[in-house]
Amino acid sequence: MKAVVLLQLLRRNPLLGFALLLVLLQVLLALLAPFLGFQDPYHQVMVQRMKPPGELNLLGTDHLGRDVLSRIVHGYRSSLLTCSMAVLLALLTGGTLGLLAGFYRGWFDRVVMRIMDIFFAFPIMLLAIGVIAILGPGLWGAALAIGIVYTPIFARLLRAPALIVSESEYVMSARAIGASDARILFHHILPNLSSLILVQTSLLLSAAVLVEASLSFLGLGAQPPVPSLGLALSEGRNFLMLSPWPAVFSGLAILFLSFGFNLLGDALRDTLDPRLRGNE
Repeated sequence: MKAVVLLQLLRRNPLLGFALLLVLLQVLLALLAPFLGFQDPYHQVMVQRMKPPGELNLLGTDHLGRDVLSRIVHGYRSSLLTCSMAVLLALLTGGTLGLLAGFYRGWFDRVVMRIMDIFFAFPIMLLAIGVIAILGPGLWGAALAIGIVYTPIFARLLRAPALIVSESEYVMSARAIGASDARILFHHILPNLSSLILVQTSLLLSAAVLVEASLSFLGLGAQPPVPSLGLALSEGRNFLMLSPWPAVFSGLAILFLSFGFNLLGDALRDTLDPRLRGNE
């Protein structure tokens, strides 16, 4: 039944199908990278440094003689792992705070929202760099930094609809028959926010890819020799005149990964938003 509904959605919105295909291809490429026969991303062949694309190295080699294609594919793994952990952390923390603030209101709502306002006062990159300065550079430090940066976004996003749904008739009826707060939250309010959470998660994954690449570019994310798209772009910029291939292909990989999640978020919003469906 669910498969039929999904096929109907894809038939109604071809853009959603294209976005899903683009994202799934990149995710599968990252997950199956060790089993697809790519070269060792850490293997250095100094006599093959900065070679152009060819039969042996489809996207060329970098300044240490490592295969660019292998570095990019395994860089997808680093980027997706970091961004997924970051957005999941932000969703669990910020989403829970926003949901509870909208449900209970009063002093709890005021305290939580003022704390979120403090986080909003800092620019995204500046706050992320400040967190990494405390935790230290690395994949997990970058994931935690991005998660902290995006926590207030989820909190603010879920608070407003939670306020509205909490005043709806079916929630008032559930309270009247003695339903617990937990049951109301998980069975009546949260399901009505699922489409909003799904769309915002996809859009924030797109933004998180760019933030993670920026942090790695600055040397605050993945550390050498770990494959990373931002790190590969940073290393390749020093050899643009001699061999532009590592920087160009790493930049394109970042572009396609961010574009895929952003396109998926837009397509999901157009498909799941009843107001937009009504204008078709």
